[in-house]
Amino acid sequence: MRKIFFILYIGIVCILLSGCGADTAMKKGDKYYALGEYYDAATQYKKAYSQTPAKERQLRGLRALKMADCYRRINHTQRAIAAYKNAIRFKQKDSLTLFHLGRLQLKNGSYKDAENTFLEMIEEGNRSQLVKNGLQSARMAPQWKAEAEYSGYTVKREDIFNSRRTDYSPMLAGDDYNQLYFSSTRNQAKGDELSGITGMKNADIFVSQKDEKGKWQKPEAIESDLNSDFDEGACAFTPDFKTMYLTVCKTDPNYPRFAKIATATRSDASWGKATDLEITKDTLSAFAHPTISPDGEWLYFVSDMPGGLGGYDIWRIQITGRGLVGLENLGAPINTEGNELFPSFRPNGDLYFSSDGHPGMGGLDIFIAKPITEERQEDTYGQTSELYTIEHPGVPLNSAGDDFGMTFEGLHNRGFFSSNRGNANGWDHIYSFEKSEVIQTVKGWVYEKDGYELPQALVYMVGNDGTNKKLNVKGDGSFTEEIHPGVDYVFLGTCKGFLNHKEELRVEPVKESEEYVLQFPLASLSAPVLIRNIFYDFDKATLRPESTQALDSLITLLNENPNITIELSSHTDFRGADAYNQRLSQRRAESVVRYLIDHGIAEDRLSPVGYGEGKPKVVKRKLTETYPWLKEGDVLTEEFINALKDEEKQEICHQLNRRTEFIVLRTTYGLGATNH
Repeated sequence: MRKIFFILYIGIVCILLSGCGADTAMKKGDKYYALGEYYDAATQYKKAYSQTPAKERQLRGLRALKMADCYRRINHTQRAIAAYKNAIRFKQKDSLTLFHLGRLQLKNGSYKDAENTFLEMIEEGNRSQLVKNGLQSARMAPQWKAEAEYSGYTVKREDIFNSRRTDYSPMLAGDDYNQLYFSSTRNQAKGDELSGITGMKNADIFVSQKDEKGKWQKPEAIESDLNSDFDEGACAFTPDFKTMYLTVCKTDPNYPRFAKIATATRSDASWGKATDLEITKDTLSAFAHPTISPDGEWLYFVSDMPGGLGGYDIWRIQITGRGLVGLENLGAPINTEGNELFPSFRPNGDLYFSSDGHPGMGGLDIFIAKPITEERQEDTYGQTSELYTIEHPGVPLNSAGDDFGMTFEGLHNRGFFSSNRGNANGWDHIYSFEKSEVIQTVKGWVYEKDGYELPQALVYMVGNDGTNKKLNVKGDGSFTEEIHPGVDYVFLGTCKGFLNHKEELRVEPVKESEEYVLQFPLASLSAPVLIRNIFYDFDKATLRPESTQALDSLITLLNENPNITIELSSHTDFRGADAYNQRLSQRRAESVVRYLIDHGIAEDRLSPVGYGEGKPKVVKRKLTETYPWLKEGDVLTEEFINALKDEEKQEICHQLNRRTEFIVLRTTYGLGATNH
């Protein structure tokens, strides 16, 4: 009898202790959940669920529900589905539980199950737009899968960038798109602790570089103080690649952490420390996923701040010299009652974003918001409040999983994105994509005549189809812009301290992508400008026929800049008598001026001067690339040349001294009173 009693006693104690353990785990789980640490919370809820007696069906259902919520948030889709089904089995079914289950079934590719779940909700009276979209998704997804081969996209997992953890939000950078920045929780990330949110290390920003052969190299953490023990990710750049915008999440053990947007600036090749960016005074909302519009004038981001349509919305705010102004919600049709995340731009102005609020394949799908042109506005029957049309690019760009974080290699429809498709742990990896399109582009280079690129330049682009754009150039002085067949374009290269240069382009239809290249050599307003390829008969001032091309280019420059007057100068080497050299150079300068006058340039805009050997050439840095034995600032005087022991080098210096140049005297010719 005592033995039986003892066994019963031990059993009761075990049950009581089990209940206490479950309660303790629930309290820990609730604490983690309140801080947003869903991985740690799920671990505690699972422990509590397993220790809850089977006969306590309601309690098991409630604990399964909490566990399911955490698994859903950390992308453990199959575990979340199982937990939601347990909650429903234990009579914890409500509209929200069914909604989350239907969403997860979509994400798992279980489209028939998802259809049944959403139909059940509708039959029970829930006809919200998100539920209708869920049902539409379940019915359309199989069709999108069947039509994948017709989408035009090819997608490939790029394991050179990927690790055994999460890698996401790629962003191309560099003038030639030869750098790929992305976020990763790989073992090389800073810090030793695992995140209570994901169960992995906090993300850092890594970068991969292309080598000289165009092959991507193994990624490395960026060399700067930007990465920390906290989360850094989802970065974007200004068009000049000098400023980075990124998302940061700092941990507070006693307070829920909210994502913030920060900025960092680049000095040479290194990024500085991230500085928080204050968009509003709101400290209880998240601000994340920044991107910059192609013109560099707007910051786009996501937030759950008040005033949105529901969940996370995409917002924008203007970047000005006075700071950030004019906060706007993009509204419908982009934003929905669901979540719109990870905005990014294709350089042609199309906005790419990910959403679980529009009908899709499951999880986050990539959508394209295309600006409505004036022609399209006429087709919308006056509904001009909707400035975009929304497109779903289908499969394989989208999948049942989360697909997000697009970045483009210039104007072409190719680049990289991230997806957790086919990953049971919900870990994201980087994929490449390409869609074959016939795209015509123009690439221009703005640089100083006989000098280097001008990254401060602006190019004005005007087309007879109504195009009127102001283009910023990149750090190498280049710009790339899409152009359209059947259009006549005029491009004007400008930069402070330099004369303008104009190029014209007529675009004809093509069957394959084509790039046109234009050069914009700008003449300085303050330094002598060499006129190349001016040739005279030996020992005479007679212009040779092969000089006409260079002189005609000078005529074009003077016509493009009608308000300038110039001094046209000719120079000789020091061999021969000083007086003779001076007379010869004067006659040669006058020959050039005579040619210009004969071809329509006003005589009072031109001043011919012969300097003989009196102004030897001063070496510019650019010239030292051709002749490394010269140094910037060298003056090719008689003493300098005679000091050279090599006769070939001496002859090169003589040739450099024999030159024709011009310098701008005034920029007010023909401007009324200022001309007198």
